[in-house]
Amino acid sequence: MIERTTTPTPAWWTNAVVYQVYPRSFADSDGDGVGDLGGIRSKLDHLAELGVDVIWLSPIYRSPQADNGYDISDYENIDPLFGTLEEFDALLAEVHNRGMKLVMDLVVNHTSDEHPWFIESRSSLDNPKRDWYIWRDPHQGREPNLWTSAFSGPAWSLDERTGQYYLHLFASKQPDLNWANPRVRAAVFAMMNRWLDRGVDGFRMDVINFIAKVDDELEGSSTQRTMGPQIHGYLQEMYREVFADRPNELLTVGEMPGVTVPDAALFTGADRHELDMVFQFEHVGLDHADNKFDRTPFDLVALKESLSRWQTGLAQTGWNSLYFGNHDQPRAVSRFGDDDRYRFESATLLAAILHLHRGTPYVYQGEEIGMTNAGFTRIEQYQDIESVNYFAEVVEAGAEPRRVLKQLAFRSRDNARTPVQWTAATHAGFTTGEPWLDVNPNHSTLNVETDRAAGARSVFEWYRRLIALRHESPLVALGEFALLEPAHPALYAFTRTLRGERMLVLGNWSSERLELPEGLTDDAGEIVLDNYGHVAGAGTLEPWQVRVFLR
Repeated sequence: MIERTTTPTPAWWTNAVVYQVYPRSFADSDGDGVGDLGGIRSKLDHLAELGVDVIWLSPIYRSPQADNGYDISDYENIDPLFGTLEEFDALLAEVHNRGMKLVMDLVVNHTSDEHPWFIESRSSLDNPKRDWYIWRDPHQGREPNLWTSAFSGPAWSLDERTGQYYLHLFASKQPDLNWANPRVRAAVFAMMNRWLDRGVDGFRMDVINFIAKVDDELEGSSTQRTMGPQIHGYLQEMYREVFADRPNELLTVGEMPGVTVPDAALFTGADRHELDMVFQFEHVGLDHADNKFDRTPFDLVALKESLSRWQTGLAQTGWNSLYFGNHDQPRAVSRFGDDDRYRFESATLLAAILHLHRGTPYVYQGEEIGMTNAGFTRIEQYQDIESVNYFAEVVEAGAEPRRVLKQLAFRSRDNARTPVQWTAATHAGFTTGEPWLDVNPNHSTLNVETDRAAGARSVFEWYRRLIALRHESPLVALGEFALLEPAHPALYAFTRTLRGERMLVLGNWSSERLELPEGLTDDAGEIVLDNYGHVAGAGTLEPWQVRVFLR
C-alpha cells in the first residue's frame, strides 16, 4: 500500500496553480452556443502558455441541466451537450501531453431526480434503493422540518405516489443521497475508481461536508446541520477505498461551506488521510448581510483578518486553497476592485495578493484577463436557477424589482458564467451560434487577443509572472506568512520568509494614492514585481499599485 503521508519533499501541489474551466462558457466548437470538450481542446495552448499545472472541469456528466450540470443523471458518461467519452479521452491525453493534470468535479451530495438510482428509490416504499436517498414522513401534515433549500423554498418535496418527502438541500430536482447507507458509499467509491483508472488526476468535491447530515435534527427542526461527526469517517473510508493504493500524484479538494480553521486542519492534516485541501467560504461571505444578495460595504481590515487567520491556522497542519472567484461568485475585479478606471491595476493587485499567500491558488476562467461582471439589466437575461428563483420569491413578497435587479447585477452567479471573451468579434469569439448566456458587451475591448497584445498592461502576462514565481521560488510556495499593518483600511501588507529569504508584499487596495507607514520599506530589498512598472515615489503607492520586494 502506498501511503500519502508527509515526507521531507513537499507535496507537488504546494507550488502548483489550478485553473477552473466552466465548460459551457469556455469555448464552443460546434456552433450550438454552449461550450464543449472540443472548445476546451482548442484552447489548451492558452492554458499551457499561462503556466497552470491543473485544469479543473466543472461537471460534464450526463445531466438534465437543471443546475448547469450539478444535477447528474449518469456519473459514467459525458453529456452530449459537451461531447462524448472518446472526446474526453482525447482531451485528457492532450492535457497530459502538455504536462498538465485534469481534475473532475465530483457531485455526490445529491444526484439528479432523473438518475436511475432515484427513479428506483421513489418507485415504492419497499424498493431496495429506497434508502439510497433521505425520505421522511410528513410532520404534522407538512414538511418533516423547516429546512430551506439553497435555491429558495423548502428543502423537502412531497412524492405523492408514496406519501413521503425527500430531502434536497438544493433544487427539487437534486435529491440528496443517503451517505449513511454503506451501499451508497460503495457505489460512489466504485465510480470514482473508474474515473481514476481512466486517467483523471483527482477530484474537486462539491459541498462534500453536506454528505453528513445530523440525524437527530432531521425531524421537526428549523436548524440546518449538515456537517455531522460522521463526515471524517466517510472521507477516511473514501481515502482507503479510492486513493490509498494510488501514487501520491492526485489532487483532492473539498468544497465546504461553513468550515472553520480547526475543521480544515482536521480535514487536511496529512496524517488523517482525508483531503489535500478545502475550499472555505469565510472570506467571500464578509460582504453578505441578511442573505448573500444583500450587500454590505467592503471591509479590507476584515478580509485581512480572515485570510491571515487561515494562513496562520493552517501553517503547521493542513493546507489552504486560495481563491477570490469561481463559478458561484461575482467577478473578483468587480467585487473587490475597480473594474472601470483601474481595471488593470486592481485585477493585477488582486492576483498578486492572492497568489503570494501560502496555499494553492485557483484561477477562474477569464480572471487571467480581468473579466468583469455581466451588467445585466433584465431578469430575462439571467439563466442561473438561484438568481431566477430569488427574484421570483422576493418580488412576490413585495420587493421592488429594480432593487432586486441591482442586487443580482452585483451578486448573481451568472456574472461569472458569461462566455469567455476570446476576441472582439461577434459573441467574443466564443461561438458561431447564439450563446446560451449573453456575452458581456465590453468584449469589444476586453478580450484575450487584446489583453495578450497589451504588453506591460497585459493581465495575462502578469498572471504568467506570478505563476512562474510560484514554480521557481520555494519561498512563495512554503514560506511563513506574517500580516503587517492589520488595522490599516487600505494597505494590504505581509511578508513571507523561508531560510533567510524575505518577501515583502505591499498593495494599495483603493483608488486613492497611499502614503506608506514610515520605515515599512527599509531594507526591503529589490523590487521583483510592480504593476505600475516603475519605482518612483518609494514612500507612496498609486491607486491599486502592488509592489513585491525580495531580499
